[in-house]
Amino acid sequence: MTGRKIIHIDMDAFYASVEQRDNPGLLGKPIAVGHAEERGVVAAASYEARRYGVRSAMSSLRAKQLCPDLIFVPGRMEVYKAVSARIHEVFREYTDLIEPISLDEAFLDVTVNKPGIPLAVDIAREIKQKIRERLRLVASAGVSYNKFLAKIASDYRKPDGLCTIHPDQALEFISRLSIEQFWGVGPVTAKKMHALGIHTGKQLRECSRESLTRWFGKAGMLYHDFARGIDLRPVEAVRVRKSVGCERTLEKDISRRSSVIIELYHVAVELVQRLSDKTFRGNTLTLKVKFHDFTQVTRSLTRPHELTTLQAILPLAKQLLKEVPYDDQRPIRLIGLSVSHPRDEQDEKSDSSGTWEQLELEFLE
Repeated sequence: MTGRKIIHIDMDAFYASVEQRDNPGLLGKPIAVGHAEERGVVAAASYEARRYGVRSAMSSLRAKQLCPDLIFVPGRMEVYKAVSARIHEVFREYTDLIEPISLDEAFLDVTVNKPGIPLAVDIAREIKQKIRERLRLVASAGVSYNKFLAKIASDYRKPDGLCTIHPDQALEFISRLSIEQFWGVGPVTAKKMHALGIHTGKQLRECSRESLTRWFGKAGMLYHDFARGIDLRPVEAVRVRKSVGCERTLEKDISRRSSVIIELYHVAVELVQRLSDKTFRGNTLTLKVKFHDFTQVTRSLTRPHELTTLQAILPLAKQLLKEVPYDDQRPIRLIGLSVSHPRDEQDEKSDSSGTWEQLELEFLE
């Protein structure tokens, strides 16, 4: 493979696999990491559970309906972080150009690598083997000449997959992809593309840059390039945090304003603490509200001053809440707040590298 050599490593069912590894009694059984109560949410599901349709971010109630024998296991974030650190030790044996996406996922640029191995696929194979031997866990790997294709390749043959997309195969490979497989195309965008007659990579490539930009804004330029196998983004060894956020799934759906304000206050207090812990400075506040039917809305506003205190954040959060319609027929299930856009990075307002964090358990898988 000529040009850049990019590897994407994705741990298979990471949280659930760690739990099965540490408790052999769970091996081969459908398990979900999360809380089993009515308002709980699945943070991760084993492959045995996924066969029933159980997925991360699904309500625990729905997961239990799909898989009555599902076993819920409380999350152990400190353990997952420690395991992730050991995985990164393996990565560093080959390169220091490592861009972590989450605890269980990362890009590696091995164009120039420490052992001097000429083929990136051989490096990927060695990394998978070392993770299996040292940590008793399974990873999937994708290899290509850019991040977009490496990411798709790692998903292509999961679990325990290893896929290489060569430059001379890229366009044919992309043509066969469903639009849902494209990086950055979620359910809402996919639905819009379907309405426009775009279902495959081939059909996306037939669309002009002007049309895609008109339909999807700045993201349209990315879709245009991805459809042609173009992704010039480098693997960034140091990722600058662009936002800090937290969210709370409520024990019961609520619609009374006084109850919503109380929950908003608790989330704001947690956000202020996280901002302090991470010494983060930003001046845009975003409110996220998810309703009983799992639809959600976000509202944002920007101020010239930094938002770091409860006195600065809570009044703005209440102001944003006034823009969200809710009532007895549309009660609220989840409330989240985030602060973003550091003042020295105002030119990157469209960046979405920040993550929301569940107060009970971080959702990184």
